[in-house]
Amino acid sequence: MIINSINTGNFKLDGGAMFGVVPKSIWNKTNPADANNLCDWAMRSLLIEQKNQLILIDTGIGNKQDDKFFSHFHLTETDLFEAKLNKLGYTKSDITDVFLTHLHFDHCGGAIQWNKNKTGFEPTFTNATYWSNEKHWQWAVEPNPREKASFLKENILPIQESGQLKFIPRSGNTTENIFNNIDTFFVDGHTESMMLPKISYKGKTIVFMADLLPSIGHLPLPYIMGYDTRPLITMTEKEKFLVEAVEKEYILFFEHDNVNECCTVKQTDKGVRVDQTFSLDVFFN
Repeated sequence: MIINSINTGNFKLDGGAMFGVVPKSIWNKTNPADANNLCDWAMRSLLIEQKNQLILIDTGIGNKQDDKFFSHFHLTETDLFEAKLNKLGYTKSDITDVFLTHLHFDHCGGAIQWNKNKTGFEPTFTNATYWSNEKHWQWAVEPNPREKASFLKENILPIQESGQLKFIPRSGNTTENIFNNIDTFFVDGHTESMMLPKISYKGKTIVFMADLLPSIGHLPLPYIMGYDTRPLITMTEKEKFLVEAVEKEYILFFEHDNVNECCTVKQTDKGVRVDQTFSLDVFFN
């Protein structure tokens, strides 16, 4: 197995929305905001090569939206993904599987692109199976008013129309293994049935945190995004996960932390906190 981290670009979101009820005087110390109260966030993907599979976990925001849309999020370097993929020796057609943790636009937008003549949309990865789950798919295609702006039909419907969509079955909070060395568990606080992969790699377990823990700044239990549909459930899910992460010495991989790619955690008198921070390539090389 070979694992590579790819930052698909950076964007900005309101700091208050990202930290919910936590006062700015506290979260601004770890995630400093600009004059408009916006903080910088990454959009990282993981690329996993094993046997005859090349698995991409999340795709970033993509580049097909119009200028007005992008102006709200101050995107930078949106064309990085393909160049970085090529640098690793791959092309988009080499991707065999796209694992979408959930269907908010900053996680799945890159899964779909304009067709050649810009008359419609098509899958970015023509040879890939796209993986979601039935509960979350229904939640996304029939969105509630709170999340409607995050579920964009042009990011979602073309996946199904292409015939490349498959669902990962859910049984409780876990599922049967779809891939070797990758387990999936489900959480419901941020959105219905978000899927988080646990990857067994070189004797360690890497957990792709998606929006359960967007950044190191979200480790304390009350630090929950205003975007979460069920914040009290998020808090319970975080607490359970972090206890397990300490016990099993997980590596937490952050999709959105603009500074820290990964960390390990430890128990302290204030609760579970950061132990060490590092990048994947430094830790495993």
